Amino acid sequence: MRVILLYIIIVNAAGFLLMGEDKRRAKLHRWRIPEKTLFLCSLIGGSIGSWAGMYVFRHKTRKWYFVAGMPLIAALHAAFAVWAVSQGLYRPPFH
Repeated sequence: MRVILLYIIIVNAAGFLLMGEDKRRAKLHRWRIPEKTLFLCSLIGGSIGSWAGMYVFRHKTRKWYFVAGMPLIAALHAAFAVWAVSQGLYRPPFH
């Protein structure tokens, strides 16, 4: 179960850093990270990190599909986590 927690930490850190790197590249007028890559990182578990990165770096906050999509994905992840715990599929490490 610690592997799952470690995975979540890593993928959220990656989502946060990807937002920062894309913002940096935007300022430098360099080749950007594709939006589908940013969303993919969020979908595979990095939604909280990606969402936080949007606001820390003030990046993609004018794009409605990011403003709506990142919290929606985070809510779906939270709902899945609650369901998995209620079904006994996952026991939190602090249990």
